[in-house]
Amino acid sequence: MAGPGGPKLHATRRHELGQSFQDGGEHYHRVRPGYPADSVDWLLPAGARSAADLGAGTGKFTALLVERGLEVTAVDPSTDMLEQLRKAYPYVTALVGTAEATGLADSVFDVVSVAQAWHWCDPLKASTEIARILRPGGVLGLVWNQLDTSVPWVHRLSRIMHAGDVHKPGFRPVVGPEFHGLESHLTRWEDSVTPEDIMELTKSRSYYLRANDTTRAKVLGNLEWYLHTHLGHDRGKTLQLPYLTQTWQAHKIQRGPFTVGLGV
Repeated sequence: MAGPGGPKLHATRRHELGQSFQDGGEHYHRVRPGYPADSVDWLLPAGARSAADLGAGTGKFTALLVERGLEVTAVDPSTDMLEQLRKAYPYVTALVGTAEATGLADSVFDVVSVAQAWHWCDPLKASTEIARILRPGGVLGLVWNQLDTSVPWVHRLSRIMHAGDVHKPGFRPVVGPEFHGLESHLTRWEDSVTPEDIMELTKSRSYYLRANDTTRAKVLGNLEWYLHTHLGHDRGKTLQLPYLTQTWQAHKIQRGPFTVGLGV
């Protein structure tokens, strides 16, 4: 299944889907997985001191940046999500804004990260804005957690959950001409969860949030059958849910007398 983002996603549709995350910050923070440590370790350039985490939500990726000693500014359009982030990380500057309009100063960050949110952005407008707030040569990082659908039982689970953020093979995010050297890093890891956790995770996804009561009941009923009857997992039993984390990075092009005439 392709992710919901990309250049073909109409701006109105992207806005409608993104609006489903405006509320429910406490639930989102409690049920969504974090990110593997080597994602941020691979992403950060040597000597990085400051970062802006855009589409930060409740701070799942923000936490990794803070743990590595960076001065972090978190930006998200949802005040509810930011309320949860401020509770968890009161020392992080948390501001309402979007990747297309951050409200941040020019050329002040070594790194700008967008975790689990680039598909809600207009990639070209967001690239222009991010290039504005990055220092010359700064790094743009794009990160996605997704279920590891190369595992057969997880592939079927993703379809029942309507996990629409599972990328097709060969996926490559769109970034603007302000950036070069796009490269990727893949992390395979497992999250310890119970069947009940998977049910709650499903309730945090945009498909479920936007569905009517009948559709929601059908999704949860199918999950109950799959997890308990078909797979045989007992309630409360811990199982390992396989994930892939895709981390992409690109560098801001340094424009000056020595870059004039070079293609971007």
